[in-house]
Amino acid sequence: MAPCCGMDDFMAFGPNKGEEEDYEDVPINKTWVLSPKVDESDVTSILNKLLQGYDNKLRPDIGVRPTVIETAVYVNSIGPVDPINMEYTIDIFFAQTWYDSRLKFNSSMKLLMLNSNMVGKIWIPDTFFRNSRKSDAHWITTPNRLLRLWSNGRVMYTLRLTINAECYLKLHNFPMDEHSCPLEFSSYGYPKNEIMYRWQRRSVEVADQRYWRLYQFAFVGLRNTSDVAHTQSGEYVVMTIFFDLSRRMGYFTIQTYIPCSMIVVLSWVSFWINKDAVPARTSLGITTVLTMTTLSTISRKSLPKVSYVTAMDLFVSVCFIFTFAALMEYGTLHYFTSNRQSKKTKTPNAQSSIVNIRPGTSLLQMNNIAPYHDEDDYAYECLDGKDCASFFCCFDDCRSGAWRENRMHVHVSKIDSYSRIFFPTAFGLFNLVYWIGYLYL
Repeated sequence: MAPCCGMDDFMAFGPNKGEEEDYEDVPINKTWVLSPKVDESDVTSILNKLLQGYDNKLRPDIGVRPTVIETAVYVNSIGPVDPINMEYTIDIFFAQTWYDSRLKFNSSMKLLMLNSNMVGKIWIPDTFFRNSRKSDAHWITTPNRLLRLWSNGRVMYTLRLTINAECYLKLHNFPMDEHSCPLEFSSYGYPKNEIMYRWQRRSVEVADQRYWRLYQFAFVGLRNTSDVAHTQSGEYVVMTIFFDLSRRMGYFTIQTYIPCSMIVVLSWVSFWINKDAVPARTSLGITTVLTMTTLSTISRKSLPKVSYVTAMDLFVSVCFIFTFAALMEYGTLHYFTSNRQSKKTKTPNAQSSIVNIRPGTSLLQMNNIAPYHDEDDYAYECLDGKDCASFFCCFDDCRSGAWRENRMHVHVSKIDSYSRIFFPTAFGLFNLVYWIGYLYL
């Protein structure tokens, strides 16, 4: 049995010199000692005397003093943790020890080890788990309950339970979040002036963690507290165990962070493709945007529908903005370049003029070449900033000066060059601030 359950009661008693015939040889740790013989009739008579006139509806020392219940928990396993329903599963051995003066007996036997059949015949604390959604006791192959009686009236009651307990998860830092999942228990009907709970010296112990089903979480530690809950029916002693869990990021790094980062980098390939390759750059931009939309939807499936923004939501949203901005960059570039080229392809209309060679003679029509117009007349004039209506004058014709009349001159052909530097730098700075902020601040 678990060490936390206080089973330090295996004892061998030495014989008196004149009573060796009442003892038998018992091997303990390969050392032969004399232990008192146990007669079934003696145990039966002891139990019959104890239960004669015993009322299991009344707690020990009722009307005199509160009954003190010493508790201990041995954690067999924890997990899995369900973030959707905000609950976790725990398998424990739960031990309660108290004194019942009505169960004192005089015998050479100092301890009676009894099975679950005796549990319903004596008074048992009405302990329940306050934050449990579902609790199951183990019944195979027999009820997993243990009862021990000491000659001084001490009673120990142990049972095995599997509990689905509530654990409210604050997911603001998901998936770099840490949680303290509580397990609360108290008396259901007895207030603190009737029953007092107290932790034993070795109150909580845990089994080997290699077989726990935590999956996404790592067990950091635990702590136990006692408090008083004030209700309309009275004040109740509430015992709580907090299990500290820290989420492992491996799964989300592989499934979300790395794919999103790679999609963002893939969207930058558009900056190195010729601006005239419209199908290639358009399909690449749309593909990256749709892929980011799919990844953002998948990343939300493992979370409850919380209304606030988590750390993963922030990262995925910024990655989506970067991919969308890369697509819009090419849309802007294509608009201005196609507009400029369409104007350049226009040819001035020939103007016909009729010239009189001499008076009275027939008129000869001569097609004269149209007057010379500067080829830049179609474009916005940037001289003195009079015709540059927008803040950014994105035309190659604006060559003179970097600033004029509070307007900045940017060459369209160099937007891709600017983007090759701006996008990686901005994404790198975002990652630096993001990971330092969530991991170390």
